Amino acid sequence: MSYVRCLRGTASGVAYPFEQAMNLDPADGRPVQMELDLDRLKAELPDQRWYQPRRPDLWRFGALLGLDIHNPIDAASIVPRGEGYTPEWVYPHPLAEQAGWQLWIKDEGEPHPGWGANPTRSFKDRGMAMVVAMARHLKIGALAVPTQGNAGDSLAWYGLEAGLKVAVAMPDDTPAPIQQRVAALASEYPDQIRLHTLPGTIREAGAWAREHWLSQGYFNCATFQEPGWRIEGKKTLGLELAEPRQQPGRSGWSVPDAIIYPTGGGTGVLGMAKAFDELQALGLIGSQRPRMICVQSEQTAPLVRAFQHGRSDSVAAEAGHTQAVGLNVPGGIGHFKVLDIIARTGGAALAVSEAAIDAELASARQQQCPVALCPEGAACLAALPQILDLGLIRRGARVVVVNTGSPAKYR
Repeated sequence: MSYVRCLRGTASGVAYPFEQAMNLDPADGRPVQMELDLDRLKAELPDQRWYQPRRPDLWRFGALLGLDIHNPIDAASIVPRGEGYTPEWVYPHPLAEQAGWQLWIKDEGEPHPGWGANPTRSFKDRGMAMVVAMARHLKIGALAVPTQGNAGDSLAWYGLEAGLKVAVAMPDDTPAPIQQRVAALASEYPDQIRLHTLPGTIREAGAWAREHWLSQGYFNCATFQEPGWRIEGKKTLGLELAEPRQQPGRSGWSVPDAIIYPTGGGTGVLGMAKAFDELQALGLIGSQRPRMICVQSEQTAPLVRAFQHGRSDSVAAEAGHTQAVGLNVPGGIGHFKVLDIIARTGGAALAVSEAAIDAELASARQQQCPVALCPEGAACLAALPQILDLGLIRRGARVVVVNTGSPAKYR
């Protein structure tokens, strides 16, 4: 905690007290994020003493996070359940082989022996572990979240583990396994967990949550609405992609050449970019950044349309129907930052068809992919032909696809 300088508006640059339980930036209605005092961290914890590589979860990054599990005061608020520290596996995808890329898949879904495991089998656990820890630290006892599914499942589970109240609003077409998980918690623990389903998307769920729960004292944990907590948790994805591992050519901290990432709201994109900026400030990497390639479904692609038209922000779109439900986000208050990161890294925003997602899911089974792909992970692989045609990635590049969850949550 002691190395967080303030909260700062992602657009306005205005600073706010770190322990202020705020939502969007009052200056412009944009998201805020945590800012660390990295000069002091580097001076007080030299030689990477903040880094505990033997710890098999995301809290291995210690004081480089908003809460440091190695600090007794901070540790009292954290509810560690093995989240993060997920593996990357080489996948000899035919197009990657043709292009001469080293293609890796980072698996956030199913557990693998010898690694950490996200308890609800989704990358959402990274953000929600931090959300719950920060809520406990600030004595916030009730949290509300609109969700396409996995975020609500994750927050409900972590909230229960932490003794907090959680209210979840989700579309009624959310995959049955996810709905059933949250419904079971709400049925067994009605004093702590609430669930409401309704027609529409996360947009309609957000409106319902604001009208019915925020007025009852629930704190808004919608995407980017909490003060940078989810960004800080998702930042650990970037830290793990850069940290030294026992892999060929990776003896020190280094970043991939490209990251292919399924993008709904975009919290993970901001988190990874923040991780790389902080590692550079600590002198562990240089100015090189991975090309950020954001993938959406053709059914709901506001970010892609903004990128194609050279806009600085997305325009709210009509939602379609996609099996990659995490991508069915018709707009995003943080998309302006995602587009900026794409531009600064020479990346792209690409849309893929449902048929292409289906084809990659089938192909992965036939080719014995080392990872059980969720539809969002398959969407990233479905973008490979476009990436190859556009010449975005050079031969010999290290390319990482993020498989954001377990397929068991979708059927």
